[in-house]
Amino acid sequence: MGDRLARRSRSRTAPSKPNPQQTLSEWARKERAEEIRAAKEQPQDPHANFSGEWWSIPHGLIHTVARIPDGLSLIEDSLGWEEATVIPVAGTGRILEITTEEDWITLCRDFPLEVTASRCHDWFRTTGRHGRWVIPDWERAAKEWDAVHLTVACYLNTAGRALRTDEDTASVIAGWDPGTTIWLTDVARETESPRQFWHRPHNEDLWQWAPGN
Repeated sequence: MGDRLARRSRSRTAPSKPNPQQTLSEWARKERAEEIRAAKEQPQDPHANFSGEWWSIPHGLIHTVARIPDGLSLIEDSLGWEEATVIPVAGTGRILEITTEEDWITLCRDFPLEVTASRCHDWFRTTGRHGRWVIPDWERAAKEWDAVHLTVACYLNTAGRALRTDEDTASVIAGWDPGTTIWLTDVARETESPRQFWHRPHNEDLWQWAPGN
């Protein structure tokens, strides 16, 4: 699978490649600790003026996109990046395609991680649903899948909605950029193709390739 890793930042120094096993282990530990803390310290009323966690995917893993510059612009939670290093990568393995809400629901059912206390306020304000919430336990999912790809069509149809996973439980695809592949194991490698540098003028939307830089 050929793809591109877009490192978006205000600097042209590309971060080092993460260790996915360690990243997922730390992510799972922090998620469970945050859920315990939130259950003890945060208000249980979903109407409370409180904001907790939003994302349903882990930080720190390699995320790739198939097309540039589309992948630089299709960002759910952009932080206003104005420079990006595009790194061509290739990887093969067990890749799960999330093409419908049923694909996400199955993933949550196979590897459930409860996040009710930490997500209830933000997800209630978005979906209007009050109840139990789960996300995939990505550390456990990595034992079966090397990567997971969210299609653009599925993002447009499902992101931000309450997706029922059980009689009293639901999930939300949150913080996952459309068309992005998340690599859960160490199978993606940088190819010999040259890296590219892109930039976006301040307060503008259009990304521009900066050849020779």
